Amino acid sequence: MRNTKLLIMIEIAIFGAIGYVLDQLKFSVWAQGGSVSLAMLPIVLMAIRRGISAGLATGLIVGLLNMTINPYIVHWAQATLDYLFAFTFVGFAALVREQVLDGAAANNKKKIAWFVVLGTIVGGLLRFICHTIAGAIFFKEYAGDQNAWIYSIVYNGTYMVPSIILTAIAASLIFTAGPRLLKQ
Repeated sequence: MRNTKLLIMIEIAIFGAIGYVLDQLKFSVWAQGGSVSLAMLPIVLMAIRRGISAGLATGLIVGLLNMTINPYIVHWAQATLDYLFAFTFVGFAALVREQVLDGAAANNKKKIAWFVVLGTIVGGLLRFICHTIAGAIFFKEYAGDQNAWIYSIVYNGTYMVPSIILTAIAASLIFTAGPRLLKQ
């Protein structure tokens, strides 16, 4: 039992670091911020592999690393939304963990892929919501005469939608190619 907890903590730390590195390997969409990356991939992998606590912890580590190394912070609440909550909430991809495990037990790769994609969409949408709220409140001057909420939805959607799609594809390929990753 003790060794299992230690192993999970080590995996969380490693996957958190990988998430930060993947966030640095990005395609920038906007000069003000926002980029397409696979930063959510290690969070989704840990969430589905080890459960919601591990997914949330991995996301928190990715967010903390992003916040402490080269952040763009205008207010403490914006930093909390854009870095801590946004990445941590990706860990809610674990909500589909049981269905993915059922698919792996039945060797049903379609079921595995479907629920991994669904979990990635859930986690990615929660991250998108955090960025959208932060954008509408703290970066509304960039909207000009436009509605700040619509501007923030469009702005954040231009990089979050591709990031969610890429992460969903990568995560489903990883779990369908290696369902043994789900076995404890």
